[in-house]
Amino acid sequence: MQLRHDPTYFAATACLPVERRPALYALYGYVRGADEIADNTGLNGQRRAALDAWQRELEDGLMRGYSMHPVIGALVDAGPRYGMPLELLPEYMESMRADCDERVRMRSQEQLDHYMQGTATVGPVAAPLLDAPDSAIVLLRLLGVAFQLTNFIRDVPIDWQMGRIYLPGLEERDLTERTASAALRGHIAQQVQRARALFDESEALGQLLPAPVRPGIKVARAVYLKVLDRVEENGYDVVTRSSRLRPWEAVGASSWALVS
Repeated sequence: MQLRHDPTYFAATACLPVERRPALYALYGYVRGADEIADNTGLNGQRRAALDAWQRELEDGLMRGYSMHPVIGALVDAGPRYGMPLELLPEYMESMRADCDERVRMRSQEQLDHYMQGTATVGPVAAPLLDAPDSAIVLLRLLGVAFQLTNFIRDVPIDWQMGRIYLPGLEERDLTERTASAALRGHIAQQVQRARALFDESEALGQLLPAPVRPGIKVARAVYLKVLDRVEENGYDVVTRSSRLRPWEAVGASSWALVS
Protein backbone atom coordinates (compact mmCIF):
# COMPACT_ATOMS: atom_id res chain seq x y z
CA MET A 1 0.00 0.00 0.00
CA GLN A 2 2.82 2.43 0.83
CA LEU A 3 4.54 1.76 -2.51
CA ARG A 4 1.30 2.46 -4.41
CA HIS A 5 0.31 5.64 -2.59
CA ASP A 6 3.61 7.22 -1.58
CA PRO A 7 6.76 5.98 -3.34
CA THR A 8 8.84 8.69 -1.63
CA TYR A 9 8.09 7.29 1.81
CA PHE A 10 8.50 3.77 0.49
CA ALA A 11 12.04 4.68 -0.55
CA ALA A 12 12.70 6.38 2.78
CA THR A 13 11.43 3.33 4.67
CA ALA A 14 13.81 1.15 2.68
CA CYS A 15 16.69 2.93 4.44
CA LEU A 16 15.58 1.49 7.80
CA PRO A 17 17.04 -1.74 9.17
CA VAL A 18 15.02 -4.54 7.62
CA GLU A 19 13.60 -5.73 10.94
CA ARG A 20 12.03 -2.32 11.61
CA ARG A 21 10.38 -1.77 8.26
CA PRO A 22 7.19 -3.72 9.06
CA ALA A 23 6.60 -1.47 12.07
CA LEU A 24 6.74 1.66 9.89
CA TYR A 25 4.56 -0.01 7.26
CA ALA A 26 2.01 -0.73 10.02
CA LEU A 27 2.06 2.90 11.17
CA TYR A 28 1.65 4.09 7.60
CA GLY A 29 -1.19 1.63 7.08
CA TYR A 30 -3.02 2.94 10.13
CA VAL A 31 -2.80 6.62 9.21
CA ARG A 32 -3.48 5.87 5.55
CA GLY A 33 -6.54 3.87 6.58
CA ALA A 34 -7.84 6.86 8.54
CA ASP A 35 -7.15 9.15 5.58
CA GLU A 36 -9.11 6.88 3.24
CA ILE A 37 -12.06 6.82 5.63
CA ALA A 38 -12.07 10.63 5.80
CA ASP A 39 -11.98 10.82 1.99
CA ASN A 40 -14.70 8.20 1.43
CA THR A 41 -17.72 10.30 0.48
CA GLY A 42 -19.65 7.07 -0.05
CA LEU A 43 -19.94 6.80 3.72
CA ASN A 44 -22.05 9.97 3.69
CA GLY A 45 -22.55 11.09 7.29
CA GLN A 46 -20.90 8.01 8.74
CA ARG A 47 -17.28 9.01 8.24
CA ARG A 48 -16.79 10.31 11.77
CA ALA A 49 -18.32 7.14 13.20
CA ALA A 50 -16.01 5.04 11.02
CA LEU A 51 -13.00 7.04 12.23
CA ASP A 52 -14.14 6.54 15.82
CA ALA A 53 -14.33 2.80 15.20
CA TRP A 54 -10.87 2.78 13.59
CA GLN A 55 -9.38 4.61 16.58
CA ARG A 56 -11.26 2.44 19.06
CA GLU A 57 -9.98 -0.75 17.42
CA LEU A 58 -6.41 0.39 18.02
CA GLU A 59 -7.10 1.45 21.59
CA ASP A 60 -8.92 -1.82 22.37
CA GLY A 61 -6.19 -3.80 20.65
CA LEU A 62 -3.54 -2.17 22.81
CA MET A 63 -5.55 -3.06 25.91
CA ARG A 64 -6.07 -6.67 24.79
CA GLY A 65 -2.59 -7.06 23.36
CA TYR A 66 -3.89 -8.06 19.91
CA SER A 67 -6.25 -7.09 17.10
CA MET A 68 -7.76 -9.27 14.38
CA HIS A 69 -7.36 -6.46 11.84
CA PRO A 70 -4.05 -7.10 10.03
CA VAL A 71 -2.88 -3.47 9.95
CA ILE A 72 -3.93 -2.61 13.49
CA GLY A 73 -2.72 -5.98 14.75
CA ALA A 74 0.73 -5.25 13.33
CA LEU A 75 0.77 -1.82 14.97
CA VAL A 76 -0.42 -3.25 18.30
CA ASP A 77 2.53 -5.63 18.14
CA ALA A 78 5.13 -3.10 16.99
CA GLY A 79 4.15 -0.13 19.16
CA PRO A 80 5.02 -1.51 22.59
CA ARG A 81 7.94 -3.52 21.23
CA TYR A 82 9.72 -0.44 19.90
CA GLY A 83 8.40 2.07 22.43
CA MET A 84 6.40 4.01 19.83
CA PRO A 85 4.25 6.72 21.48
CA LEU A 86 0.98 5.56 19.94
CA GLU A 87 -0.88 7.74 22.45
CA LEU A 88 -0.14 10.66 20.11
CA LEU A 89 -2.22 9.21 17.29
CA PRO A 90 -5.56 10.66 18.51
CA GLU A 91 -4.13 14.04 17.45
CA TYR A 92 -3.83 12.67 13.92
CA MET A 93 -7.37 11.34 14.10
CA GLU A 94 -8.73 14.75 15.11
CA SER A 95 -7.29 16.23 11.92
CA MET A 96 -8.95 13.45 9.92
CA ARG A 97 -12.28 14.27 11.56
CA ALA A 98 -11.91 17.83 10.34
CA ASP A 99 -11.92 16.43 6.80
CA CYS A 100 -15.36 14.90 7.32
CA ASP A 101 -17.22 18.19 6.94
CA GLU A 102 -19.04 18.57 3.65
CA ARG A 103 -17.20 21.86 3.12
CA VAL A 104 -13.70 22.15 4.58
CA ARG A 105 -12.55 25.75 4.86
CA MET A 106 -9.38 26.75 6.71
CA ARG A 107 -10.14 30.39 7.52
CA SER A 108 -6.89 31.29 9.25
CA GLN A 109 -3.25 30.28 9.40
CA GLU A 110 -3.80 29.23 13.01
CA GLN A 111 -6.55 26.81 11.97
CA LEU A 112 -4.35 25.34 9.25
CA ASP A 113 -1.39 25.06 11.63
CA HIS A 114 -3.52 23.18 14.16
CA TYR A 115 -4.59 20.72 11.48
CA MET A 116 -1.02 20.17 10.26
CA GLN A 117 0.32 19.75 13.79
CA GLY A 118 -2.12 16.87 14.11
CA THR A 119 -1.04 15.13 10.93
CA ALA A 120 2.62 15.72 11.81
CA THR A 121 2.38 13.48 14.89
CA VAL A 122 3.42 10.63 12.60
CA GLY A 123 7.06 11.77 12.85
CA PRO A 124 7.28 11.65 16.66
CA VAL A 125 5.42 8.32 16.70
CA ALA A 126 7.98 6.89 14.28
CA ALA A 127 10.93 8.42 16.17
CA PRO A 128 11.89 5.23 18.09
CA LEU A 129 12.14 3.32 14.81
CA LEU A 130 14.65 5.90 13.59
CA ASP A 131 16.64 5.85 16.85
CA ALA A 132 15.93 9.57 16.98
CA PRO A 133 17.18 11.36 20.10
CA ASP A 134 14.82 13.54 22.11
CA SER A 135 16.37 16.62 20.54
CA ALA A 136 15.11 15.47 17.13
CA ILE A 137 11.43 15.14 18.05
CA VAL A 138 10.53 18.80 17.49
CA LEU A 139 12.35 18.78 14.15
CA LEU A 140 10.55 15.61 13.05
CA ARG A 141 7.25 17.35 13.65
CA LEU A 142 8.43 20.47 11.81
CA LEU A 143 9.45 18.35 8.84
CA GLY A 144 6.05 16.66 8.89
CA VAL A 145 4.34 20.05 8.74
CA ALA A 146 6.59 21.04 5.82
CA PHE A 147 5.60 17.88 3.95
CA GLN A 148 1.89 18.42 4.64
CA LEU A 149 1.97 22.07 3.60
CA THR A 150 3.74 21.16 0.36
CA ASN A 151 1.05 18.58 -0.34
CA PHE A 152 -1.66 21.20 0.20
CA ILE A 153 0.09 23.62 -2.17
CA ARG A 154 0.47 20.96 -4.85
CA ASP A 155 -3.04 19.54 -4.48
CA VAL A 156 -5.17 22.72 -4.43
CA PRO A 157 -7.29 21.62 -7.46
CA ILE A 158 -7.70 18.04 -6.19
CA ASP A 159 -8.77 19.22 -2.75
CA TRP A 160 -11.21 21.67 -4.31
CA GLN A 161 -12.87 18.82 -6.22
CA MET A 162 -13.54 17.29 -2.79
CA GLY A 163 -14.97 20.56 -1.47
CA ARG A 164 -11.88 21.46 0.53
CA ILE A 165 -9.83 24.64 0.80
CA TYR A 166 -6.92 24.18 3.15
CA LEU A 167 -4.89 27.29 2.33
CA PRO A 168 -6.40 30.44 3.90
CA GLY A 169 -7.28 33.29 1.57
CA LEU A 170 -7.99 31.29 -1.59
CA GLU A 171 -11.23 32.41 -3.23
CA GLU A 172 -13.84 29.87 -4.27
CA ARG A 173 -14.47 31.78 -7.50
CA ASP A 174 -10.84 31.39 -8.61
CA LEU A 175 -10.97 27.66 -7.94
CA THR A 176 -14.35 27.17 -9.61
CA GLU A 177 -13.32 29.10 -12.72
CA ARG A 178 -9.72 27.79 -12.62
CA THR A 179 -8.37 31.34 -12.60
CA ALA A 180 -4.81 31.95 -11.44
CA SER A 181 -5.58 35.44 -10.19
CA ALA A 182 -2.98 37.73 -8.71
CA ALA A 183 -4.54 37.19 -5.29
CA LEU A 184 -4.35 33.40 -5.62
CA ARG A 185 -0.73 33.52 -6.77
CA GLY A 186 0.11 35.81 -3.88
CA HIS A 187 -1.38 33.45 -1.30
CA ILE A 188 0.40 30.48 -2.86
CA ALA A 189 3.71 32.39 -2.87
CA GLN A 190 3.32 33.06 0.85
CA GLN A 191 2.70 29.39 1.60
CA VAL A 192 5.65 28.31 -0.56
CA GLN A 193 7.85 30.72 1.37
CA ARG A 194 6.54 29.30 4.63
CA ALA A 195 7.11 25.71 3.51
CA ARG A 196 10.70 26.53 2.57
CA ALA A 197 11.22 28.14 5.97
CA LEU A 198 9.96 24.95 7.65
CA PHE A 199 12.35 22.84 5.58
CA ASP A 200 15.18 25.20 6.56
CA GLU A 201 14.24 25.03 10.26
CA SER A 202 14.23 21.23 10.19
CA GLU A 203 17.42 20.83 8.15
CA ALA A 204 19.52 19.99 11.22
CA LEU A 205 17.44 16.84 11.67
CA GLY A 206 19.68 14.92 9.31
CA GLN A 207 22.69 15.36 11.58
CA LEU A 208 20.76 14.29 14.67
CA LEU A 209 19.63 10.97 13.21
CA PRO A 210 21.80 7.86 12.91
CA ALA A 211 23.71 7.56 9.65
CA PRO A 212 21.65 4.64 8.23
CA VAL A 213 18.40 6.62 8.21
CA ARG A 214 19.78 9.94 6.99
CA PRO A 215 19.49 9.06 3.27
CA GLY A 216 15.75 8.45 3.61
CA ILE A 217 15.15 11.86 5.16
CA LYS A 218 17.41 13.47 2.56
CA VAL A 219 15.52 11.84 -0.32
CA ALA A 220 12.10 12.88 1.00
CA ARG A 221 13.23 16.48 1.54
CA ALA A 222 14.72 16.67 -1.95
CA VAL A 223 11.56 15.43 -3.66
CA TYR A 224 9.28 17.81 -1.77
CA LEU A 225 11.60 20.77 -2.36
CA LYS A 226 11.49 19.91 -6.05
CA VAL A 227 7.70 20.25 -5.91
CA LEU A 228 8.11 23.75 -4.48
CA ASP A 229 10.58 24.52 -7.27
CA ARG A 230 7.94 23.47 -9.79
CA VAL A 231 5.30 25.70 -8.21
CA GLU A 232 7.68 28.66 -8.44
CA GLU A 233 8.57 27.82 -12.05
CA ASN A 234 4.84 27.87 -12.83
CA GLY A 235 4.52 31.38 -11.40
CA TYR A 236 2.55 30.06 -8.39
CA ASP A 237 -0.26 28.98 -10.71
CA VAL A 238 -1.52 25.78 -9.10
CA VAL A 239 -4.94 25.74 -10.78
CA THR A 240 -4.10 25.59 -14.50
CA ARG A 241 -0.60 24.11 -14.32
CA SER A 242 0.36 20.86 -12.61
CA SER A 243 2.86 20.92 -9.76
CA ARG A 244 3.19 17.16 -9.66
CA LEU A 245 6.53 15.61 -10.49
CA ARG A 246 6.83 12.99 -13.16
CA PRO A 247 8.29 9.71 -11.88
CA TRP A 248 11.68 10.32 -13.48
CA GLU A 249 11.82 13.81 -11.98
CA ALA A 250 11.29 12.39 -8.50
CA VAL A 251 13.97 9.78 -9.18
CA GLY A 252 16.31 12.50 -10.42
CA ALA A 253 15.77 14.62 -7.32
CA SER A 254 16.35 11.58 -5.13
CA SER A 255 19.56 10.64 -6.94
CA TRP A 256 20.91 14.18 -6.72
CA ALA A 257 20.15 14.28 -2.99
CA LEU A 258 22.08 11.08 -2.36
CA VAL A 259 25.21 12.16 -4.22
CA SER A 260 25.29 15.82 -3.14
